[in-house]
Amino acid sequence: MNLYLRLVEGLSRLLGYLAAILLVVAIVIVCQMVFNRFVLNLPTSWQTEFVTYTLLASTFLGAPWVLLTRGHVNVELVPQMLGPRGRFVLALFAYGMATVLCVLLTWVSIEFWYEAWKAQWRSDTIWAPLLWKVYLAMPVGFFAISLQYIADILCLLQGRDHPFGIDPDNPPETA
Repeated sequence: MNLYLRLVEGLSRLLGYLAAILLVVAIVIVCQMVFNRFVLNLPTSWQTEFVTYTLLASTFLGAPWVLLTRGHVNVELVPQMLGPRGRFVLALFAYGMATVLCVLLTWVSIEFWYEAWKAQWRSDTIWAPLLWKVYLAMPVGFFAISLQYIADILCLLQGRDHPFGIDPDNPPETA
C-alpha cells in the first residue's frame, strides 16, 4: 500500500514538473513569436498551434499534481456544515465519483488517441503535426489523475488524510 502511494505521488510530481516545463516552453515560444512578428516583421507558421498544444498537454498532465497538492478550487460550504462522519461519507462519494469519471475519460481518450495514431491524423495547417502525439497527453493525464484519486481514497480510508482537508479536532470557523 505504501509503495502504491509513493509511486503515485512520484508520478503526479513528475507530471507536475513536466507540465511546468511545458508552460515555460510555451512562454518562450510566445515571446519568440512576438519578436519575429513585430520586431523582425517575419511571418509565423507553427508557433500558435504549438503553444495551443503545449498548453493543452500541460493542463492534462498537470492535473494529477494539482489534485495531489489540493490546488484545485474546493467549495467547502457543505463539508463544513457536516459532522466528521458526514464529511467522511461525502468525501468518499465525491472521490469515488471523480475516480469513475476519470477512468471513463481515460478509456475514451485511449480510443480517441488510438484512432488518431492508426489513421495518422494530421492537423489542417501548414505545419501539420501528427495529432496522436498531441492527443497522448489526454489518456496519460486522465490515467494518472485516476491513480491519484484512488490514492486519495486509500489515504482517507487509512486515516492518513482528513476529508476535504478539514481536521475534525480543529474545524475552520464559519462566518
